[in-house]
Amino acid sequence: MIERFYPNMIVDSIEQIDLEMLKKKGIKGLILDIDNTLVPSFIKEADERTLKWIDKIKRNGFKACILSNARKKRVEQFNEKLGLKAIYRASKPGRRAFTKALDVLGIDASQAAVVGDQIFTDVYGGNRLGMYTILVKPIHKQEFFFVKLKRYLEKYVLRRYYSDSK
Repeated sequence: MIERFYPNMIVDSIEQIDLEMLKKKGIKGLILDIDNTLVPSFIKEADERTLKWIDKIKRNGFKACILSNARKKRVEQFNEKLGLKAIYRASKPGRRAFTKALDVLGIDASQAAVVGDQIFTDVYGGNRLGMYTILVKPIHKQEFFFVKLKRYLEKYVLRRYYSDSK
């Protein structure tokens, strides 16, 4: 039962995602979270690191879509330099948001990878639809109070994940 919260992969940062391996798995599109995945939540615009990584995934033939629970203004401001398809106020882990992202990308769930820093929104939401899920370790410790509370539950899930994968 707890396995529904397990990611397929855990990385320290987006740069560690093995794009060649994703291609071999038939992944054609990436569904991306913003806050604490691509940039810390207090950074308003895409930084140089994010711009380079998005350029790299595009050069590797991947489609990309932002899927964020943040407000429209936050997502639009962040996405201004990137120009990706973007869905704001997504209500992750709801199925509707992930289904909409798949429609925007024009791919099936089996061809999508979800990249995010939260187990109960990004990983669980992607797993519910059979997507490949990649958990990125949070970039920064500064987070909203509710997210900090969820991190305690995430620690339990991750302990089980690591003990089950032995």
